[in-house]
Amino acid sequence: MSSQNNDYVAIMAGGVGSRFWPASRTQNPKQFLDILGVGKSLLQLTFERFLQLCPAAHIFIVTNADYRELVKAQLPQITDNQILLEPSRNNTAPCIAWTAFKLHALNPDANLVVAPSDHIILDENTFISTLRQGLDFTATHDALLTLGIRPTRPDTGYGYIKFMPAAVAEGVHPVAQFTEKPPLAQAEAFVASGNYLWNAGIFVWRTSTILAALQKNAPDIHSILAPGHSMYNTSEEQAFINQQYPTTPNISIDFAVMEKAENVYTMPSSFGWSDLGTWASLHAESEKDADGNTVNAGELIKSEVKNCLIQSPKNKLLVIKGLENYIIVDEPDALLIYPMNQEQEVKKVTELLKKSGKAKYL
Repeated sequence: MSSQNNDYVAIMAGGVGSRFWPASRTQNPKQFLDILGVGKSLLQLTFERFLQLCPAAHIFIVTNADYRELVKAQLPQITDNQILLEPSRNNTAPCIAWTAFKLHALNPDANLVVAPSDHIILDENTFISTLRQGLDFTATHDALLTLGIRPTRPDTGYGYIKFMPAAVAEGVHPVAQFTEKPPLAQAEAFVASGNYLWNAGIFVWRTSTILAALQKNAPDIHSILAPGHSMYNTSEEQAFINQQYPTTPNISIDFAVMEKAENVYTMPSSFGWSDLGTWASLHAESEKDADGNTVNAGELIKSEVKNCLIQSPKNKLLVIKGLENYIIVDEPDALLIYPMNQEQEVKKVTELLKKSGKAKYL
């Protein structure tokens, strides 16, 4: 059994959320926004969810140095030592490595859940009980565990995990292989086969296990951050990180470790998960009116409007006619009107703004 004294959570909250432009901006990205219209940001919702698993003192936030004040304002109950401030954006492998080194220095028996800050979980009770089961397994096994979501459709926007049918413990299966985002025909075959899961990017492992896996599979990252051992959780930590962290390779934990390691397992799970990666996924997960519209706005007069996402300030009147399958997001300095079926292109819009000298709108 996992001792709850050893259970920790690291919430990754450093992304820029460019697919949610123009609401999500570089200085105020989507994890800090009340994107669901419930009065709390995605980060606050994620933090509160994990309070069911461990005390606030055991929840750490990994974010970009630019977002220090946002984190402190939204989560006043955590200490400065619980906020890891990345000096550069180097993807998930360095971020997870730093977190593991830091928590291992704090508690060598630390058993850790790593999760993104901006996902939706509709069935929180099942989510927490699944994680408890996972923590029990990793407490007694040198296992790299990832939660896999039972697919509800052949989605081409997610990576997939193929799992072995025979379980090694209750609900825990060895991973056969990872596949990056597949084309539709392949995704359909994966879903039909029944032994593929969506890769949710939610991990469970002891810090000792992930550090050993990094040393073996990503020795460059390990060797850059290991010399800080005596400085982690002290006043010298940030200066060490500011100097060393930017020299780590820019690589995901999937590429750096999970696709190479042999002790990788998954738990096929269903708890109403969405990675909320795009405006269309927000539309899919939100309540809709009789015409299939998701509306988070003030005054609205509409006719012949179907299957649209409409978001605008509460103090503005919108009049819309004759739109179907569109994203409409109105911000004070930018307006996005975009076909729902081309929503993956919104990220390209932000790249275009950079190139065309309009970076002030990012």
